[in-house]
Amino acid sequence: MAMDMGQIELAGKSESYEICFVPDNDYRAFLRHKVEDLEERVAGGNFVLTDGTIVGKHQGYPFYTIGQRKGLGIALGQPMFVTNIDPVTNTVVLGTADALERKQAWVKNLNLIKYESITEPIEAVTKIRYKDAGTQSSILQMGEHMKVDFHHNVSGIAPGQSAVFYEGNDLLGGGFLM
Repeated sequence: MAMDMGQIELAGKSESYEICFVPDNDYRAFLRHKVEDLEERVAGGNFVLTDGTIVGKHQGYPFYTIGQRKGLGIALGQPMFVTNIDPVTNTVVLGTADALERKQAWVKNLNLIKYESITEPIEAVTKIRYKDAGTQSSILQMGEHMKVDFHHNVSGIAPGQSAVFYEGNDLLGGGFLM
């Protein structure tokens, strides 16, 4: 299929680890190669602290991910992590590990399996990444979205990541974090 779509690099890749369609798992190089003038369009955005203090310039918001600590190109005297990314303003927010902690998340593009809808809170285990053991939570569908209230803090919730809900061994469904 990759060959038919003209994706020669992908077709020659032997294993599917991380982002399987990205050669050498280097998504930054992939973006630079696939998006014309990307660096020129996004370079020079601000790194800001969670309180809004500007602390430096970055290479462009697409080159960072929520939870990232290494490769930021800025030293602030203590370990700092990407806690938020605002594509509209090309701003990358930095904070301590504690700033990555959340007790609530919202999920869109729901695909429910076990129930047609979830109109009363259900106790579930919610997984927010592939190797995540999951976290006890209460979930409640609100229109086209699912509100997830975790029973304890979860680190590194990032928009676009998958969220999957389980009730015991049963898959309830999932969607994408907002």
